[in-house]
Amino acid sequence: MSEVLILIQNNFIEASAVIFSVIYVLLAAKKNIFCWYAAIVSVLLYFFICIDAKLYAESGLQLFYLFMAFYGLYSWNKKNETNIISINAKTHIKLILIGLFLTFLLGYYLTIYTSAASPLIDSFTTIFSIMSTFMVAKKILENWIYWIIIDIVSIQLYISRELYLTGLLFLIYSIIAIYGYFTWAKRLNHNAK
Repeated sequence: MSEVLILIQNNFIEASAVIFSVIYVLLAAKKNIFCWYAAIVSVLLYFFICIDAKLYAESGLQLFYLFMAFYGLYSWNKKNETNIISINAKTHIKLILIGLFLTFLLGYYLTIYTSAASPLIDSFTTIFSIMSTFMVAKKILENWIYWIIIDIVSIQLYISRELYLTGLLFLIYSIIAIYGYFTWAKRLNHNAK
């Protein structure tokens, strides 16, 4: 009976994290500052979920997300940082190469020194999520492209850990990221006129 209660409790926590995460991404796609409040709630819930699932890099990522939620709230409140920007291909190539290098370093560490599940995939989603979250806070248009890739990889990661609601969440994230990209691109083009 206690196992059933634990399962219900875990599903409730995961469902709550999913709901706040969807709210965060929808509001971010609409460039609504309240996204950061939803982010704070979702990352606190996901921190404990990831620890329980032995996704240690993802757990650390949740702490980073918490910091970035406060940074994003601060940054989006500043009057001089309200415009969406785009960065060039050369900068993206550098970011991707740095991200891949750090992915392999973290993946190696997690493989050797922890009992982490899927250490390389966990590292990939963690490293690139850190980069992409910073890009959201700075309102860089291409963050959504990074998120689409991260979300698709994350679906497999979470389903492999039997976190099916979270796998579904990342499918929803993928769809919202596509919407976010086109919404931000439209605003960027409108501001450029």
